[in-house]
Amino acid sequence: MTDRALSVIRAGALTTVQDLGRYGHAHLGVPRSGALDLPALRLVNRLVGNPEGAAALETTLSGCAVRPRCAVTVAVAGAPCPVTVDGRPAAWGAPVRVPAGAVLDVGAAVSGVRGYVAFGGGIAVEPVLGSRSADLLSGLGPGPLRDGAVLPLGRTVGRAAPVDGAPTQAPPAELVLRVRLGPRDDWFTAGALRTLFTRAYRVSPASNRIGLRTEGPPLERAVHTELPSEGLVTGAVQVPPDGRPLVFLADHPTTGGYPVVAVVAERDLPAAAQAAPGTPVRFVPAGR
Repeated sequence: MTDRALSVIRAGALTTVQDLGRYGHAHLGVPRSGALDLPALRLVNRLVGNPEGAAALETTLSGCAVRPRCAVTVAVAGAPCPVTVDGRPAAWGAPVRVPAGAVLDVGAAVSGVRGYVAFGGGIAVEPVLGSRSADLLSGLGPGPLRDGAVLPLGRTVGRAAPVDGAPTQAPPAELVLRVRLGPRDDWFTAGALRTLFTRAYRVSPASNRIGLRTEGPPLERAVHTELPSEGLVTGAVQVPPDGRPLVFLADHPTTGGYPVVAVVAERDLPAAAQAAPGTPVRFVPAGR
């Protein structure tokens, strides 16, 4: 019987297995997790003929290299990067047939941060609470890839898309985040809210799957008492003691004790996933 699996040759800086996420467990302290750039995940799955929620690899900045043990159709999208099969250039943003034993090398991101690599049949690691996603905060799901690891592949259920290439969203040169104020905007001064909407921030190198941290002017609080822990949603803009806004992403904690000044529109979060350190950030009121 064909060995439907792949071996990890080069794990890269941070490569994880991700699908659409682990929904419905926040009351148990389990975040959604899942791919940070959901449109990119859905795209690569469509390109190889998978259901949109099949598990794929999410790479970070430096890509990865794997050796499928069976012939498989692969697609790479998200952050633009070079792709090779046994050293020969291959298409990015289109289905590619990789022979058994060949090395698929997904190179470093040319722009953006996170790449997505789908395989026909999907990554078939054991689901946990209904998802195969790696959750770096709680430790649920498979851990980050390591050199030499072997991942199982599922059975193919559909055909690869008959396209030469698919339209994709370019990583942002400037990240514009539309937000709605609240629930704790009244814990900040009027000047702080003006600062939030008129001053420029930058993406901090300390950003990760838990949250996008910013560098820029601090937001001054009007209320200085302690806040009991409250529920958090993906996209919540929390303000820690240093005053710099922090946008929570897929692996965020489900509760927190610092005030949330605003919440980012869900449609802007995929761009946040691709914003490299140093990218300018602007917060604007939703509806603009």
